[in-house]
Amino acid sequence: MSKVFKKTSGNGHIALYLGKRDFVDHLDSVDVVDGIVKVDPSGLDGKKVFVYLACAFRYGSEDLDVIGLSCRKDIWINRVQVYPATNGGVSKTPMQESLLKKVGDQGYPFTFQMPPNLPCSVSLQPGPNDAGKACGVDFEVKAYIANEENSASEVIEKKDTCRLMIRKIQYAPTKNAAGPKAEITKQFMMSDKPVHMEASLDKEIYYHGDPITVQVNINNETTKVVKKIKVTIDQLTSVVLYSSDMYTKAVLSEEFGETINANSTFEKSFQVTPLLANNKEKRGLSVDGRLKDEDTNLASTTLSLDNRDMQGIVVSYKVKVNLMVSGGGLLGGLTSSDVTVELPLTLMSPKPAGEFSITQLNTNKNLMRCYSLSCNVRQKCKYTWQRNVHK
Repeated sequence: MSKVFKKTSGNGHIALYLGKRDFVDHLDSVDVVDGIVKVDPSGLDGKKVFVYLACAFRYGSEDLDVIGLSCRKDIWINRVQVYPATNGGVSKTPMQESLLKKVGDQGYPFTFQMPPNLPCSVSLQPGPNDAGKACGVDFEVKAYIANEENSASEVIEKKDTCRLMIRKIQYAPTKNAAGPKAEITKQFMMSDKPVHMEASLDKEIYYHGDPITVQVNINNETTKVVKKIKVTIDQLTSVVLYSSDMYTKAVLSEEFGETINANSTFEKSFQVTPLLANNKEKRGLSVDGRLKDEDTNLASTTLSLDNRDMQGIVVSYKVKVNLMVSGGGLLGGLTSSDVTVELPLTLMSPKPAGEFSITQLNTNKNLMRCYSLSCNVRQKCKYTWQRNVHK
């Protein structure tokens, strides 16, 4: 195993181990969260050791928690007891077997299966003068020493806990279909003929940082002149907690000085690239969840089989193509108008090379045999293990 993530409690009596911190949502299932807790029984004083996995939405500063105002809502939480062990007969995952070799006899495994309708890790970008942890959806694995699993009357001291933040992420599907297409025909006042615009994207899914090609076809049958074309990409963030609030922020806006004269046609492709680097000052913009201070990007489009049961943050994008049409005649700009068409945009990260989905693993016996070999061989292959393979 190339890297192990470890966090030790303040008193040194427990330590939390994870083999990875990114867990992939495959829409119909999510990677199993598996790890090990190292326990020193001599320091427990008869207490037990528990682990929980929580998905929460933080909507305020951590400073307010000090004065008794909680700015955190738990969307989903699950707890298990690891010491004394209550699941000795459960089979261990390959990840846990490798961790146990490192930890020794004091290691106790735990496993969580997240439901597929949980939101992905998303942060809301703070403003330039904002301090503290960013608002958004995060996932936390926490081990703690207590008498009871979840007692309202028991106070758990910070020195009796250790925690690691993890991420739930989605990758773009491997199959990329044809892009969306939209059109509009608009009739102007005092004009007997319309202007027709058709806009399309060359593919359905784009990766972060890749240029987006927008094909625009215009048939201007009016006596008016199209003075310029504007392409905008909006990020739509739906915060679903007690109610649903929708926020729209432009992540790109570019104007092109193309002139389409009266009674003429026009056809051209425009390339635009939305980047977080160009939106660093926009407070409340959704970005992919980060661990510590590592770089991130604009939040990926949220894919879901059914958004109706999902809480947290749901992100989508749309491309808007706008024609500014001059009024002409004696009234000039007073009768100018806009013609706008909108296209849905899917913006995501590609699956890293060497990682395979559950379906691929289940249907490829060679990949499954890989996990009966040594840990070093598995690491070289870099196949993503799934519990479903061993069922």
